[in-house]
Amino acid sequence: MIVAPKIRGFICTTAHPDGCAKHVAEQISVVKSRGLIANGPKKVLVIGSSTGYGLSSRIAAAFGSNAATIGVFFEKPGEAEKCGTAGWYNSAAFEKEAAAAGLYARSFNGDAFSDDVKTQVIAAIKADLGQVDCVIYSLASPRRTDPKSGEVYKSVLKPVGTSYTNKNLNTGNGVVNEVTIEPAEGDDIAQTVAVMGGEDWQMWIDALLDAGVLADGVQTVSYSYIGPEVTWPIYKNGTIGKAKEDLERVQRELDAKLAPLHGKAWVSVNKALVTQASSAIPVVPLYISLLYKAMKAAGNHEDTIEQMDRLFRDHLYSGDAQPDEAGRIRVDDWEMTPEIQGIVDQRWKEVNTENLGELGDFEGYQSSFLRLFGFGLAGVDYSADTDTSVGVPSLS
Repeated sequence: MIVAPKIRGFICTTAHPDGCAKHVAEQISVVKSRGLIANGPKKVLVIGSSTGYGLSSRIAAAFGSNAATIGVFFEKPGEAEKCGTAGWYNSAAFEKEAAAAGLYARSFNGDAFSDDVKTQVIAAIKADLGQVDCVIYSLASPRRTDPKSGEVYKSVLKPVGTSYTNKNLNTGNGVVNEVTIEPAEGDDIAQTVAVMGGEDWQMWIDALLDAGVLADGVQTVSYSYIGPEVTWPIYKNGTIGKAKEDLERVQRELDAKLAPLHGKAWVSVNKALVTQASSAIPVVPLYISLLYKAMKAAGNHEDTIEQMDRLFRDHLYSGDAQPDEAGRIRVDDWEMTPEIQGIVDQRWKEVNTENLGELGDFEGYQSSFLRLFGFGLAGVDYSADTDTSVGVPSLS
């Protein structure tokens, strides 16, 4: 069938198999162009491996370090006349590329929050790899079912304490308007922490530890974001920020648990980028548009693959992780320089619908968003029929 983008709100409901494959191939090319990562990981588990930072982490490990990888995701497969999700096609493309390179790759499609998926993954590690030396935790989900109680938790993106009003970008029409977000109420914070905090990361590491499948010197990483003050009410100091505080609490506990294995747990604070998750957060798309303009002009703009390659190459496996005062790895360092933030802060005060094209990179934002779903990539014939029933080899 011929596949075109169909956008609803901050989601594209279609995905292009060939475009996703091209996007994966481009990311692989970036990593390979930088050479092998000295002393990089060799057996890697990526929980949340099909899109965004998780996908790029899997690519960086496999093609930067020749690592065997196991990926866990929850995606919808395509059918003959119906698109699958972008994450499904990304995973299919990754496995095809890995096989061509002679690299082990196995994937699990299911609820990563469940005990059943954890059990399946542990069995695969024991059977195929013995142990893993790196665990990436990159799940982004709006809800989570507690595997013990069966309770379903739902996250919200809200400020804490008082309502928040600021500029916002309508990504559908490029209009800079104003948005007011009402504060969290009831158990909103607890629900969001249950979904986006560190509990499931801890459950995964506990299960892997108990099963004896973590190698000596193992490293585990989960991802976070801090950003500038303009986004703090909805992010750092909002409900999602409370969840990230819990993530850092768990990181410290995991550090202690992994000490007997000479292992280490990290929280990596990443740059603001267009991902399926960030697109849903009010205020953030406008900030990203202004940030892209400033960083591209400065020549230090990175996408997820450059970020994750730098995380592996310059921090996790360099012998010098360079943590900040709170023990976090900061690959948002280029974003948060005074020079870049000064430019963005001034433009934030000035930006409106009429001057968005001059002060921001809305075109770049839209392009990055569409690329997440396999659209707008050079060399792909979007007018041609494409097979939407592509399978993920290790799942067939």
